[in-house]
Amino acid sequence: MAEKITNPYKTPSDHTGMIIAALLMIGIGWGGLYSLVTSQLPSVGQRWLFFILLHLAVAGTMIPFLRYINVRTTPITRAVPPSGVIVRQAVWFGMYAVACAWLQILRALTVPILFFLALAFVVIEIFLRSREIPNEQYE
Repeated sequence: MAEKITNPYKTPSDHTGMIIAALLMIGIGWGGLYSLVTSQLPSVGQRWLFFILLHLAVAGTMIPFLRYINVRTTPITRAVPPSGVIVRQAVWFGMYAVACAWLQILRALTVPILFFLALAFVVIEIFLRSREIPNEQYE
């Protein structure tokens, strides 16, 4: 009797909704940033709106790339990470971009700060994934 081989790259149903949400985030984020930068003066309210829109734009843009990386690097013996994990990783990228923009406004952004800020986010994500992987369902 032949074994049924499942396609490890099949899109889970929750990933479809995540991609649709990412497209919405990309449109609102980049469109809002373009409109904000080209039509507004940089006051306090617009600065906060800039950071919110930057976070939306970067996180939304990273979701499809992170999904691709997670699907391609997940071993066949394990399930693809759920959409919550991929969204969380995209949020880390958005927070990193916002933190870098904030530090650049203050003229405090340097290469060592870039490196150690990224390292901190990577270490936190590795810790979270190492705690989640034993509890995930295997296929």
